Amino acid sequence: MNQIITIHPDIQSGTPVFFNTRVPVKNLFDYVKGGHTVNEFIDDFPSVKYEQALAVLDLAVSTVTLNFAARA
Repeated sequence: MNQIITIHPDIQSGTPVFFNTRVPVKNLFDYVKGGHTVNEFIDDFPSVKYEQALAVLDLAVSTVTLNFAARA
């Protein structure tokens, strides 16, 4: 999967969305924070592929891990 997230001023006013959708990435984090599963998220937002959701979560983990490792 080459692209995971799209940011464009004409799509959801520049809010980061899943590639080829209009679903904000923040929705996934809100679901997980609220105790829901990735499968529940996919059920409610079928335009997002399961692999996309996992890739966003992996990207978040990598970003946090790298940022904190760089500060240590």
